[in-house]
Amino acid sequence: MKIALAADHAGYEEKEKLKKTLDEIGIEYDDLGTNSVESVDYPDYARKVGEAVGRGDYEQGLLVCGSGTGMAIAANKVRGVRAAV
Repeated sequence: MKIALAADHAGYEEKEKLKKTLDEIGIEYDDLGTNSVESVDYPDYARKVGEAVGRGDYEQGLLVCGSGTGMAIAANKVRGVRAAV
């Protein structure tokens, strides 16, 4: 399984921890951003992962933000994609 992984600035540090865990358990992923704690717009990253999953580039996506709610709402706007908190 290969997953798409992304976070906004609030989820950046947790995303970096998740990458280490995914490496340890042998799950392949692509990190689609963000790459720092500088402020970004979470819908940009939710859309990027949602569209990649919707196209079939990845089996699943993992999005990290401050609460999870905003990312889930934004990803759910992509046709054929369902996100949950």
